[in-house]
Amino acid sequence: MKTFFINPKLQEYIFSFEKPTISKFTRLTDLLETFGQKLGMPYSKQIETNLYELRIRGKQEVRVFYCFYQNTIVFVHASVKKSQKIPQQDMKTALSRIKLLTGV
Repeated sequence: MKTFFINPKLQEYIFSFEKPTISKFTRLTDLLETFGQKLGMPYSKQIETNLYELRIRGKQEVRVFYCFYQNTIVFVHASVKKSQKIPQQDMKTALSRIKLLTGV
């Protein structure tokens, strides 16, 4: 399965993190490409029907939101984790980008 960033700014944002965080993101992306929807906790978590969270743990904890679209993994949003609960604004952003992508 291939991966795709919904826009170049998101890719720039993710690759602006600390080097260990970028390394973990790259490793988890490889796992995600291999296992797809079967990748589960502690690496990935389903949030809604077609919204998932890639969980990057470490000194800098990051949430990368993604969906599956036409046999492709599409990264739609990312944020630094500040609390246990996903902020509503992050959810709205991720869901609106999925809606733009899928037209649903």
